[in-house]
Amino acid sequence: MLYNQVKNKIMEKLITMLAVTLLFNPLGLFAQPVKLGQYTLTANKVSVSKVKIMGKDAVRVVKDSSIKAVDEPTFARLSNVYFKNGTIEVKVLSRLLSDAPEFARGFIGLAFRINDSNTRYESIYIRPTNGRADDQVRRNHSIQYYASPDYKYDRLRKESPERYESYADMALNQWITIRIEVKNERAQLFLNGSKQPALVVNDLKLGPDAKGAIGLWVDVGTEGFFSDLKVLKQE
Repeated sequence: MLYNQVKNKIMEKLITMLAVTLLFNPLGLFAQPVKLGQYTLTANKVSVSKVKIMGKDAVRVVKDSSIKAVDEPTFARLSNVYFKNGTIEVKVLSRLLSDAPEFARGFIGLAFRINDSNTRYESIYIRPTNGRADDQVRRNHSIQYYASPDYKYDRLRKESPERYESYADMALNQWITIRIEVKNERAQLFLNGSKQPALVVNDLKLGPDAKGAIGLWVDVGTEGFFSDLKVLKQE
């Protein structure tokens, strides 16, 4: 009798601990590190898994559906890389989830110079559905830069229209090579091996001395895949 009472109390405590963990960190129990080549990835407000897709070994990254705000730190963070200046290159492929909202664009890209608490970082991402849209304004919004927490896309678009966005040909469900070159307060985005940048940012909002981790970033409605990641650091 006493044994059963103790056993039941222990089970009640374990269930309570599990419920609290899921309430405050719904992905915390499952945020196990995942490898992409030589790099170790840790989920931050996303789910991460290894997959094989279109002939490539890749990681699948999907935003936590409980995160409703956009331009948030929803990425798989490289836990073994500290980055200030240099080049980040990766192949990305995005699809729309079956429950993606109407405004979903296949958002996928990179975050860089992420601080230890994941609250400050720079990001450049693409919107593949915009690349071949019939609406020219949407085409002009195919590529986006933003900086968290103060300079998200809506503020930048309102205060400096066209300065932090640009056009490039792209589409869903195809591999796109993204290469970002960062030097102090300047960043350039190159797509698919082009010698000319598709986006140039001359005033990174966190300043020339910012440094930190790198993240594989996605936003709402995106099923994102990343492969062939390469990081070349420079001083």
